[in-house]
Amino acid sequence: MNFLKNKKTRVLILILSTLFILTFIITRYYYEYQNRSIDPRIVEANLLYSQYNELAQSADYEAIFHLLDTIELIYKNIEHYADSYEVGVLYNNRAATYIAKALAVENNDSIVKDSLLVLGKKSAVKSIKIYTDWISKWNNKNKEEIKELLKPHFNKNDSVFKDKNINRFINRRAVQIKEAQVETTRRLSVSLTNLGIIYRHQEKYEEAVIQYIQALELWPDNLSAENNLNIIFDKPQKKPSILRRLFPKDRL
Repeated sequence: MNFLKNKKTRVLILILSTLFILTFIITRYYYEYQNRSIDPRIVEANLLYSQYNELAQSADYEAIFHLLDTIELIYKNIEHYADSYEVGVLYNNRAATYIAKALAVENNDSIVKDSLLVLGKKSAVKSIKIYTDWISKWNNKNKEEIKELLKPHFNKNDSVFKDKNINRFINRRAVQIKEAQVETTRRLSVSLTNLGIIYRHQEKYEEAVIQYIQALELWPDNLSAENNLNIIFDKPQKKPSILRRLFPKDRL
């Protein structure tokens, strides 16, 4: 009896070990394939952007602005990315950084604070325009239509694509755009919220309310917009659920 039990245990361990190894190999292959499918022209931009959260947490504002400027320069030099949702993200992050810097002004210097809020407003408005234009261009397109629009921007004669399967890059970018069709609506909601925050600190409360309402119409679960609206109307703040704290979709 013990022999049979031990044999079953060994078989089970062997099966589980084999499944683990297979899962590891498949996962590794998948991510390697995904990484090889990323447009080589923006790999540097992706690597640079991975530093953003750390800089934001350390409140290193000047380093953030330098980082965002550097990334934008990469995108601006590539026609397809010059007006992409990625650039909208950069402008929204600039707006958020100006807001944070304005609220951290020492001695509550109103002149410095106001000038920072003005710069933040320009960035927020720019991000809103980029997102709005991008949504108008891409949101009603299916994957095949997207791929057709992408083809002129992925020239096989470009040296960066030499000896590479260009269709792989086009397909990967099409997948990113399909995902962005959902995410960019939320990104727009976040930008509208940031603009509302700027108006609120400028004591332009009616304008702020308009932005928060628009943000919530686009994304009803935008807790930041809802709470900022509650501040204006002197209502209690809502706390995010545990799930929201683990997966905060407004960090875009």
